[in-house]
Amino acid sequence: MKPFRVLVPVIALGSCFQALPALAVEQVVVTATRVERDALTTPMSISTVERDDVQSRQLLGLDEAMGRVPGLYFTNRYNYSRDLRISIRGFGARSNFGVRGVKVFIDGIPSTTPDGQTALDDLDLSNVERVEVLRGPAGALYGASSGGVINIHTESGTETPFAEAGVSLGSYDFDRYNFKVGGETGPLNYYVNGSYLNYDGYRQQSSVEHMTLNGKWAYTFSDGSVGQLIVRAAHSPTADDPGGLNVVERGTDCGAARDRNIALDAGEEVDEQKVAWSWRKQWGVHELNLRNYYNWRDFDARLPLPPFLGTGVVAFQRFFYGGGAQYSNSTALFGHANRVTLGVDVDHSTDDRQRFNNLSGRPGPLAFDQDENADTVGIFLQDEFTLTEQIFLQAGLRYDHIKFEVEDRFLANGDQSDELEFDEINYMIGAMWSPLEALNLYANYATAFETPTFTEFANPANNGTLGGFANVAAQRTRGFEVGLKGALFERVRYDLAYYDMTVEDEVTTVTNIEGRAFFNNADTDRRGFELGVVAQLLPGLEFNGSYTYTDLEFDRFPNTPAAEGNRLPGVPRHFGYMELDYQHASGAFVKWDWSFAGSLFADNLNNTRVDNYDVSNLIIGYGYKRGRFTLTPTFGVNNLFGADYNTDIRIQDATRRYFEPAPDRNIFGTIRLRYEFDV
Repeated sequence: MKPFRVLVPVIALGSCFQALPALAVEQVVVTATRVERDALTTPMSISTVERDDVQSRQLLGLDEAMGRVPGLYFTNRYNYSRDLRISIRGFGARSNFGVRGVKVFIDGIPSTTPDGQTALDDLDLSNVERVEVLRGPAGALYGASSGGVINIHTESGTETPFAEAGVSLGSYDFDRYNFKVGGETGPLNYYVNGSYLNYDGYRQQSSVEHMTLNGKWAYTFSDGSVGQLIVRAAHSPTADDPGGLNVVERGTDCGAARDRNIALDAGEEVDEQKVAWSWRKQWGVHELNLRNYYNWRDFDARLPLPPFLGTGVVAFQRFFYGGGAQYSNSTALFGHANRVTLGVDVDHSTDDRQRFNNLSGRPGPLAFDQDENADTVGIFLQDEFTLTEQIFLQAGLRYDHIKFEVEDRFLANGDQSDELEFDEINYMIGAMWSPLEALNLYANYATAFETPTFTEFANPANNGTLGGFANVAAQRTRGFEVGLKGALFERVRYDLAYYDMTVEDEVTTVTNIEGRAFFNNADTDRRGFELGVVAQLLPGLEFNGSYTYTDLEFDRFPNTPAAEGNRLPGVPRHFGYMELDYQHASGAFVKWDWSFAGSLFADNLNNTRVDNYDVSNLIIGYGYKRGRFTLTPTFGVNNLFGADYNTDIRIQDATRRYFEPAPDRNIFGTIRLRYEFDV
């Protein structure tokens, strides 16, 4: 039986459990709480998704395997130029491209910059080991932009050295290749992998070419400490943007691109490199963790802005680096188990950014030129106290200092150089009562804050050609959560949560001009209910399911008073997922999943409603093992029943081109060959 993943009650599965031999519920240890904790006894909403569930898919997007996580909503799998949009309890739903409002880490190294932007170009899905999702405000743990946290672990070398290669082919000229090599030699653990993706896409002007190369080495020293070196690189010379369609265009040809996107060759090119090291030492009740990382990113994008608007080509060179230290002490307190953790995070980013006219896909005259610097320092303290065998208490406190600085080099419209600083304190308190293994009740109260990114400060009145910080303030969140989780019949693991939050000065999309979004502040209220379950129904047959209800509304909106009381756009009120996963002892396997998303709104005034939809996918495969070789062919069908739906909605688009249609029924096939060496 695989480790349990995403979580929540199954009601009355009845006597089928009695007819089966008991299976022990495996403990799920997570690190999204900054220390190792059992997810079942942590007073927060935490879900995990394991390697097999991620790597058995087509590997176009992280969302393929993440529908089972309640409260987590994805869009935009098929437009690589805008990146995957990730929303946790509504945080991140406004993002025009990339990930906002959610903190993302890969192997303990942040992928989120100090101003809150996240790009996942260097993530190779074919080497993901586990994904942990902490749902809800986590400012006391992670500082700014942590309406939720996604903590990704990649594979390491195995005790038996191996080499693996895979090739995938599919509809719309999809081809993907990857390799892995890993193992252990004495105290050294090593792992290297690479991938290449080429995909024409369902729509015109939607091609992508993307390459990654990753390496991870861990060395165990004689004193038991472990040092780790991580190197990653990504090269994406092509990621076209087909643009959004209006209602008439969508009804005429779902596979078409917007004419202007074709004429101006809308899309982006990215090169990224990352080097990071970490060191961990445990001795007695003490534990010390150190980390340091360096990230370089070159970015060129062509927006579908006509030349008279002057900012259609965006180029920046980013240097993003930082580090941190964390110390934990597990000395008992007043005779009770206790662990106190103290840490510091220091991060810096510099963007050398320019904007030019877009002359048929080529840069024209310079219209914008500035250096953007962001510095953050965060100090946090967390304590975990076991009051009794049934009662666990947790509290955290964090102080963050953030400084933004713009140095304007384009002086034709005046000097827009400016500085802005934030000093924020956030906290969290939580309690867990565990009268039974099957019943763990918890409650927490937490706060968080989020600064605008440099691009979100831009004012639509001048199409963002002026710098400075005059347009948007930082948002602040506070709220509580109550829930219960546990294990039933040694075969079912469940998680149920209710939350209620208020957000002051939420950074909200007010318009989207020709593919570029602009923002202002609004107060919002958020309430929701989340369920998740994983259950072993029969030998080899596992069920995963989740359901999410969200009630996200504008409370105060000075920019658009008529929107007050309306639902936030971009997130459905209801969405859910279920999956049946059958693994036969012979190596054959079948995965069938079904997801549902209720209707949502595309605009703040709730004038444009996007219809609900449901999508089903099927994967079948067989793992054939002979000697040291394992051959695994897989065949998949996406959108099995040909549902007509949108892969993304361009929120608050000024031209009402909200819709990015998703592909019709399409197929893919994968063959993986693995060889384990004789040691």
